[in-house]
Amino acid sequence: MTRIHVIVGNETLEATLDDTQVARDFASLLPLDLTLSDYHATEKVADLPRKLDISAAPDSYTPKAGDITHYAPWGNLAIFYKPFQTSRGLVRLGEFDGPMDALMQDGAFPVRIELAE
Repeated sequence: MTRIHVIVGNETLEATLDDTQVARDFASLLPLDLTLSDYHATEKVADLPRKLDISAAPDSYTPKAGDITHYAPWGNLAIFYKPFQTSRGLVRLGEFDGPMDALMQDGAFPVRIELAE
């Protein structure tokens, strides 16, 4: 498991990536400076610099609040703050270890994601 920090303004949120091929591929991109925006009042999304390797990932995933995921068809990062239906092409990367209130902002806002070690 890989621990990461999601930095929003002056707040640092703790999260843990799964021990999977796709999560390790995501970790190889870190640190990342991204702009998150809201999508369907369910998730925060941001474009990644490249698509991740999902060759060993399941075909679909049912996200819950706090999940960090990759939506393979669009190549983006999706952080769910509400649960959602099973979605083909959605791959779990990890989850937040605690509250993620700092992400509950309107409009687009910058975040930095980096390795905690």
